[in-house]
Amino acid sequence: MVSAFALSPLDLKLLRDLWRMRGQALAIALVAMCGIATFVTMRGGYEALLAAQAAYYEHYRFADVFVNVKRAPLSLLDRVRAIPGVNEVDGRVVFDASLDVPGLDEPATGRLVSLPPKPDTGLNRVHLRAGRLPQAEGRREVLVSEAFAQANSLKPGDSLAAIINGRKERLRIVGIAISPEYVAEINGNSFPDNRRFGVMWMTRDELAAALDMRDAFNDLCVTLAPHASEKRVIEQLDTLLGAYGSLGAYGREDHVSHHFLANELASNKVSSSIIPAIFLGVAAFLIHNVLLRITALQRAQIALLKSFGYGSAAVGAHYLKFALLTVMTGALAGIGLGSWLGNGLAVLYARFYHFPELELRLSAFSMSVSLLAAVAAASVGAAFAVRRVLALAPAEAMRPEAPAHFKPGPLERLGLQRFMPLPLRMVLRNLERNPAKALLSILGLALAMSLLVSGQYTFDALNEIIRLQFRTAQRDDVTVAFNERRDVAVAHNLAALPGVLRVEPFDSVLVRMRFGHRSKKTVVNGLAPGRELRMVLDERERPVDLPQEGLVLTKMLAQILGARTGDVLTLELLQGQRQTVRVRVARIVDEPIGTFSYMDRAALARLIAEPDSAAGAFLAVDPQRQAELYRTLKTVPAIRSVTLREATLQSFLSTVAENMKINTFVLVAFACVIAMGVVYNSARIALSEHAIELASLRILGFTRAEVGRMLLGEQSLLTLAAIPLGCALGYGLSAWLSVLLSQELFRIPLVVSSRTFLISIAVVLASATVSGLLVWRKVKKLDLIEVLKTRE
Repeated sequence: MVSAFALSPLDLKLLRDLWRMRGQALAIALVAMCGIATFVTMRGGYEALLAAQAAYYEHYRFADVFVNVKRAPLSLLDRVRAIPGVNEVDGRVVFDASLDVPGLDEPATGRLVSLPPKPDTGLNRVHLRAGRLPQAEGRREVLVSEAFAQANSLKPGDSLAAIINGRKERLRIVGIAISPEYVAEINGNSFPDNRRFGVMWMTRDELAAALDMRDAFNDLCVTLAPHASEKRVIEQLDTLLGAYGSLGAYGREDHVSHHFLANELASNKVSSSIIPAIFLGVAAFLIHNVLLRITALQRAQIALLKSFGYGSAAVGAHYLKFALLTVMTGALAGIGLGSWLGNGLAVLYARFYHFPELELRLSAFSMSVSLLAAVAAASVGAAFAVRRVLALAPAEAMRPEAPAHFKPGPLERLGLQRFMPLPLRMVLRNLERNPAKALLSILGLALAMSLLVSGQYTFDALNEIIRLQFRTAQRDDVTVAFNERRDVAVAHNLAALPGVLRVEPFDSVLVRMRFGHRSKKTVVNGLAPGRELRMVLDERERPVDLPQEGLVLTKMLAQILGARTGDVLTLELLQGQRQTVRVRVARIVDEPIGTFSYMDRAALARLIAEPDSAAGAFLAVDPQRQAELYRTLKTVPAIRSVTLREATLQSFLSTVAENMKINTFVLVAFACVIAMGVVYNSARIALSEHAIELASLRILGFTRAEVGRMLLGEQSLLTLAAIPLGCALGYGLSAWLSVLLSQELFRIPLVVSSRTFLISIAVVLASATVSGLLVWRKVKKLDLIEVLKTRE
């Protein structure tokens, strides 16, 4: 009785083929593993972040619309609730205070936010991590944000000094908390700097009393009813609150913390789709090459199988199984590896984004897509080989392939063959007479190299951002922002501070820019002529002189608005007299960070019909007297915040750059695996194709070394030919990724250094060398008699 689990002859042949070609099969499986692991890691991180965000926002009542005002009476909240579409309203008191943090030499900024009278009420609720809530007993008790506490080693029971409304207060920490409003704690449009900017929560009574706002609020949060129009609610809020110094209502998408997180999610979504697709595309290409050559080598076996009654479909399915088994083995390993890497990514996100819960949970969608992608890659890669099998008639396949029709190639026609040694001549003739196979091998190697180039280019882009933004454009050491706009004569007072070498006042006006149907809430920065500390650069990195009339936009802001040079924008001023003005776009410049606009400071004053003023100043500081200056700045009530250029750079490196580096390291490691797999497959298949020729040459008297040089020489020439093509493809892929991964917060410039190209070339050459050594071992073990036999 035949066992139900007995293997068919074709399945036995499949197992023999897999074992005999285990090296090539392993290389393909590793490439598939890299592609699936990349998808699972990135998609898993994206889904974990998305799920944590949704749960956090819902449970802790993150608002839909926000608006800052100068001062509005609490009685106005009833009128806000009456606006159609408004569901819940929370009027708060918010104030940015200068902090003196123990152990921190530089000044820090603390955002004080009032808590609702009753716990677990209101919007943007806090989640207590440690300690307790503040009590309304005049003790100046506060909760401190977890990120700020960790960065400064603060804990319940510690205290710090703050200047609130011109008075120095001692704040006592009673708890550590987080809030959906500050998933990323960002002061303005910069990057998170948890060491020097943090959020603190006080009871409403205490904070309102300190700011003389007992019956007033200066910050409003609103949630919307289902299907309500956010745009109409914002318009009515602006109309209602305009008389109270409103800075313009804005939706959740413009909230700085949410916007930062949304950019991260958008980048992850693109990366989890595009990059794994590239890896799996290379895997499909490898399968195509391997199966195409296997079917050519097994031509007689295919004919024999068909002559014994196996149909074309059964034989085609046999080779399709080879592809599926190989790729699915890699896919399963990739899911396991991706899960492990994804957990590491979730830990990284949990350390940076402070959610109550954040863990990797692979969804059924991710698992299904992973397996379907693997099946698709195997099927596409095997399609041409299977088609060839189906089209092969038994009688035709039983005959050997017709000898190729050879004719003199370029070498012979030019008479160059006599200047070359015989092994090199044979290698070149073989490449000339099989150009399709040679081109496929070159393309496979070039694709592997392109992944190496594009994987490393993010390091080049990062270095370019640092050089251009933090070294060339920003030359100030310290930027101070005032708590209100002041006369430019304040520069003389700042120049008198210890260690200050140069002062350049700047103005900034909050506006809503409109062009056509597009709008963007942003800041117009007014800069003085003859400045040295903050430069606006053109495409050749030359300083741009701001025009006496007109606006200079960054490229990213111009793209958001759809504006070009010469277009006229409508600016709704959100402070001062709140008039609406029109201004022409005089120039567009390309900056890697942020969405900014610039005007001559005097021109900006004329535009808003106000005296020339300063919202802050750029300072150049003597390094020897920095500590003395920082101590002085902590005591100046007029200064709302202090930003250090080097601190901003370190913040950038510890947020965006850290994520980029980790992702890039994984991608480069995977690209190295692919390069190794492509080179090894190419060399191993070449050995299978030329085994009979090489054995014949050995019988004719050629040494093992000469035979090896012929085989490996061909692979060396193919590798060298693939290098320039790989560099070009890598540059093109980098250009594509720079467009896909750029976001509003920062743009990834297209900069690929010679170092990146050299490292990529070195990796490919090293892979070729290792693969050559593995194949050389096979050549040394070449059994002449066995090779010259016809395979059964």
